[in-house]
Amino acid sequence: MNKKLAIRLLTIMVAVGIANSSFGQQKPRPAATTRTAEKPLPSTTRRPAHPATDETQAIEKDFSEALRVIERHYVGGSKLDYNSAYKSSILGMLRSLDPHSNYYDRDEYEELKTDQRSEYFGIGASIQSYFFSDDGDTFVTATFQNSPAARAGLRFGDRIVAVDGIKMTGKPSLEVRDKIRGPRGSVVKVTIERAADNRVQTVDITRDVVPQPSIPDAYMIKPGVAYIDMTRGFNYSTTEELQDALDQLHARGMNSLVLDLRNNPGGFLDQAIHVAEVFLPNGQLILTQKGRNGLRDNTYKSANNAADPVPLVILINQFTASASEIVAGAMQDHDRALIVGETSFGKGLVQSIIPLDYGAGLTLTSAKYYTPSGRLIQRDYADGGLYDYYTHGGSRRSSDSATAKIVGAEKKTDSGRPVYGGGGIAPDESVGPRIVTVAQRRLLGPIFAFARELVNGRIAAPANYRVRGAINFEHELKPTDFVVTDSIVRAFKDFVSADPNFKNTVALVERNRAFLELQLRFNLAQAAYGRVMAERVFLATDDKQLARAVDVLPRARDLAMTAKHPTQP
Repeated sequence: MNKKLAIRLLTIMVAVGIANSSFGQQKPRPAATTRTAEKPLPSTTRRPAHPATDETQAIEKDFSEALRVIERHYVGGSKLDYNSAYKSSILGMLRSLDPHSNYYDRDEYEELKTDQRSEYFGIGASIQSYFFSDDGDTFVTATFQNSPAARAGLRFGDRIVAVDGIKMTGKPSLEVRDKIRGPRGSVVKVTIERAADNRVQTVDITRDVVPQPSIPDAYMIKPGVAYIDMTRGFNYSTTEELQDALDQLHARGMNSLVLDLRNNPGGFLDQAIHVAEVFLPNGQLILTQKGRNGLRDNTYKSANNAADPVPLVILINQFTASASEIVAGAMQDHDRALIVGETSFGKGLVQSIIPLDYGAGLTLTSAKYYTPSGRLIQRDYADGGLYDYYTHGGSRRSSDSATAKIVGAEKKTDSGRPVYGGGGIAPDESVGPRIVTVAQRRLLGPIFAFARELVNGRIAAPANYRVRGAINFEHELKPTDFVVTDSIVRAFKDFVSADPNFKNTVALVERNRAFLELQLRFNLAQAAYGRVMAERVFLATDDKQLARAVDVLPRARDLAMTAKHPTQP
């Protein structure tokens, strides 16, 4: 970044008068962004009227003078990192507006655009760091179907020793991931220690497109009851993926549906509208968007003459945000779905994406959105900093997100049920999340290490625990797959007792037996069937929110009938 770009951004911000607009005091990368199309705001192209011009010129002069003073008098001025200085000044300016307006340098902006494409360029492997000793190591936990990593023969438990000759021991998995990713068609040299026989090999892998679907899994939980995993965000292909999943599930006899929006950070506004439109009949309001001085004002209604009538329960939690809250809010206001889980994040702001010079980009809040009943779900961010905002601080939120009370204006759903704005979407059925204790976290490393030995036949156990060859992505997880027996638990105790790095966890085993069995079965299923299928281990066994969602499906059916004939005021 250079000084010209920093000055230009300062000029834009002053010119549009954002600092005093309605977006102001009512905020690794900020989460939860509802984004509009990638184009500049109309107002940024207009010449500011005088006296704004005078104000802009004064700020430009102050900025330039401050930089000169720093260059001449700061103790490290001769080695000043101009990119960091300009970037921090821009971020500081944006943080005075709201938590979601953000600046991205060239690399960050490229990653943002990659996230929107539902794909990235890399080798297609899940990796995870574990600390068995003082120095942590990163391991392959699964490969993706037809990915370069799968074709190169990477397997569960392979330890990543080096990338392009650079040692990876002690580095976190995110840093290792960034080393492995790169331009499509380029070659990365990955040195691995094979889990099967401990041989060290260097493998040349050509990076390619790796799909990141919005819907990684959709299946029948039990006869008639379907589940769709929509936890990854709203990208270009989300609505198309949803419709494909619904078609397949209807063909398998679906008569009710659980739609999982937990941890969904949001994404494109138009995709949220189209997803809601799948379930809402023609003419029903999805959201109202209001911008500054009438700019960006829009009303969005369903135009679907053949909306899917399947009874619907939607799962949300405290990380359900932005575009996913648009969907949950529209379904709740029209009594189209029963909402189960925890109070959602509470983001009611819309950002426009503005490309900048030198490959950088800006997301700038350009509007607020309101649910069909008129709720503004944006949480208050006037008091407290960015950390407090993103960790659910503030006076309007309880520390228990499942029972958090929203204090805001009361509105009514179509059938007259009270709902509230001012702090996210409150569930109709409050259910807390799965909790992993500190003691249980201490067992994660030993469990993975034991699974690594077990699937490679180095633990005395029945042959059906051994995993040979590549992942079988076509296998549907069955209740009989990798059941953890008493003999396997005894073998685990012997394993941790014999390892100096793990022997202090022996006492935790019996007190956390259920957790051990669940986590170990997850690792074994991941080695044999991949990450997506392994997630079903948790969903089927230890997901209180999903279990409640299934239990209340009869109420969702009644609600769906009510939604067809809403009470008239």
